[in-house]
Amino acid sequence: MIEANLLHELVEVSAALDGSAPAITSQGQTLSYAQLQAAVRAFASGLIGLRLARADRVGIYLEKRPEAVVASFGTPAAGCVFVPMNPLLKPEQVAFIARDCDVRVLVTSPERLALVAPALAQCPALGHVVTTEPCVRPTELPAGVTLLAWDELMAAPARAGHRGIDTDSVAILYTSGSTGKPKGVVLSHRNMVAGAKSVASYLENRPSDTLLAALPLSFDAGFSQLTTAFHAGARVVLLNYLLPRDVLRAMEREKVTGLTAVPPLYIQLSTLEWPASIDGHLRYFANTGGRMPRETLSLLRQRVPKAKPYLMYGLTEAFRSTYLPPEEVDRRPDSIGKAIPNAEILVLREDGTECLPDEPGELVHRGALVGMGYWGDAEKTAERYRPLPNGIAGREAGLQVQELAVFSGDTVRRDEEGFLYFVGRRDEMMKTSGYRVSPTEVEEVIYASKRVGECAAFGVEHPVMGQAICVVVTAPDNAGAVDVRDLLAECRARMPAYMVPSQVWVVPGPLPRNPNGKIDRKALSAQYSPQLETALRGERA
Repeated sequence: MIEANLLHELVEVSAALDGSAPAITSQGQTLSYAQLQAAVRAFASGLIGLRLARADRVGIYLEKRPEAVVASFGTPAAGCVFVPMNPLLKPEQVAFIARDCDVRVLVTSPERLALVAPALAQCPALGHVVTTEPCVRPTELPAGVTLLAWDELMAAPARAGHRGIDTDSVAILYTSGSTGKPKGVVLSHRNMVAGAKSVASYLENRPSDTLLAALPLSFDAGFSQLTTAFHAGARVVLLNYLLPRDVLRAMEREKVTGLTAVPPLYIQLSTLEWPASIDGHLRYFANTGGRMPRETLSLLRQRVPKAKPYLMYGLTEAFRSTYLPPEEVDRRPDSIGKAIPNAEILVLREDGTECLPDEPGELVHRGALVGMGYWGDAEKTAERYRPLPNGIAGREAGLQVQELAVFSGDTVRRDEEGFLYFVGRRDEMMKTSGYRVSPTEVEEVIYASKRVGECAAFGVEHPVMGQAICVVVTAPDNAGAVDVRDLLAECRARMPAYMVPSQVWVVPGPLPRNPNGKIDRKALSAQYSPQLETALRGERA
């Protein structure tokens, strides 16, 4: 049987098995696997024609559209590295990424180029810009940068790409950094192909599936919709939605069988009426990017009782990590499950020894999905990617070559049966009155009260408690009001005293998201902490 080892071979193998099968659908137009494979080859030839060297970086600054997919797989086919840029990024952020990893080619649209062109002067390595349609050259585009249209690039003579192996770098995914500057996570062919095979195996993806790509392709879980589908020979529907209802319309129209999304989107979807026909074809819905509130999960299961829920956990540094099988959801809805196939998840103390059952420790991921570190940042890489100590996971003293694992920074615990539970991120943990409190613990209780639409908890500096727990909430459906007094009464009834929020701040919705669609706690903290500190001082007075 033919098997893919390199990222672009996922398309190649499916095209060889059934070239007429649909691969991607966008705005009512569908490309077959044979058509997609031909486009991937043509794009790769075009890059080689631009004299790109092996491992040169190609930035992709586009919304979800066929050209974004072709560029993402055509770049590896040329032996180069693709850098997906979230379409929500501002010009300065795009320029930062392009400059940080020395992007040689930028693929974008004429409209986006008009916005970003002035900032490209900050990118000395940039040599070429490819636009999806012909356009007038912006006056701000640096003189040394050539401009060509997509069709020109695709018309280049056929050329072979650079030789590659599965441990070569294939992508750099930029993720939020603790200093405010994004960090580029470098992934190999092996990381992405192993992830595709693993996820497709437990989701039981098949050629008859239709997956909805609702998440950004710059987000590891978003790009995973492409890799798992192409591994299985399934179809992907590319969706750039404005409203949650657009997602439901697409699911109904395209007869979607698999949906993967983050909690904020599921929270919004759970409040809407779903077309009855969706339950007739939706085979599963999967959650990633944070814990799904129980109330949201319950509402979703009422909307689509035939669909299987998969609760997942992943980190960009290792692509995917754990999942909870659907048959376990009723028994342990708060669990992030166990390691995905071909990965091992350890729970370690600070001294590197393994935690006992129910003892909190750091989640450590080992295996084929462990990434290649942060681009150009040796210090951060050394913090996150560390050697496994001897005596752990079968590593004996006689082994001489170090094995690097991802030390996630996330605190979890493992129960007696081996199921994992997320406690919180170390850099988001709140320290109040001597206790460490996870924001997600507070948010879970508030969501369960059914008194709010969205919420985010964070710590605000306090002279007595160290940090006071503060929560920003929106009204349900952005209508009506939130009875803060009743909400706090319920919190007191359901939380230990040290976990009860000191302040609940009601704001208009929706709450701000980071580029991957998650509620941005850091932005909310920066925006509201001064007001909350003032309010807390007023209470003390």
